[in-house]
This record gives sequence, C-alpha cells and structure tokens, in this order.
Amino acid sequence: MPAIKHSISIDAPPDKIFPLMSSGKGFGQWWAADITEVSPDSVELGFFNRQTIYRLQRVRAAAPTEVEWLVTSGKEWKDTRILFRLTATKTGSQLHFSHADWRNETDYFVSCNTTWGELMFRLKACAEGRSAGPLFSKDGLGY
Repeated sequence: MPAIKHSISIDAPPDKIFPLMSSGKGFGQWWAADITEVSPDSVELGFFNRQTIYRLQRVRAAAPTEVEWLVTSGKEWKDTRILFRLTATKTGSQLHFSHADWRNETDYFVSCNTTWGELMFRLKACAEGRSAGPLFSKDGLGY
C-alpha cells in the first residue's frame, strides 16, 4: 500500500518534540487550529469550517520517541496510519514520518504528500522555538 514518507533533522531533543506529535494540543501548534480532544487518545481535526473532519485514534505511544495514530474517518484517509519516530542525534533529533496504508496513489495522495512536507517544516520550527502557528486556520485555509 502507498505511504507518504518524510525525514527531517530537528535541533531539539526527542522529549521536547514528542508532545507536538502525541496530542491534539501539540497538533494545534503546527498542524491545525480546529482540534477537539475527544479523549486522551482521540482527537478530531476540522478543516474548511468542519466540512472535513479527520478523527485520529492514538494506538501506540512510546515516549519520547514514537507515536502511531489510526485515522478513523475521511474519504481517503480512513484506515490510514500516521507514524512519528524520533532518533536522538548529536545535535538534536531525526524525525521519520510516515502516513501509511493509503489504498491508491491518487491526485489527493500527491497533494497530501506536498502538504505533509510543509507540515514537517512547521513541526521543526515549533520544536526549535520558531513557530509560525498551525498551517490550517479554523476555516481550513492556510495562513
């Protein structure tokens, strides 16, 4: 099955990055502004005035290096997995990201690959103390 993959160096230790990838509060600092924490292990991300909602269920967390989310809604995202894995380096961390288990490589898949690339740089900036805020505002339009 197709997967989106990215890897990026971050000048911060894993324990500083982990909260940004393991909770709705963390996602709100670099991904989306419209986030509802349904439970400690479940979040909803709303886009385009909640016309699109992605529900994520955290299925595994091994602080401070790994988090796996199962996407439980969304036309093409349903049943995909979002994985974050950190490796400590001499100068900080290496983030290995994957959005896995897509059914097909559609135009939307390709568009999401581009968006995830930008999101990785926003996550990096946030972890390094240079946050520009989430990519998506409450109405779903980028800043």
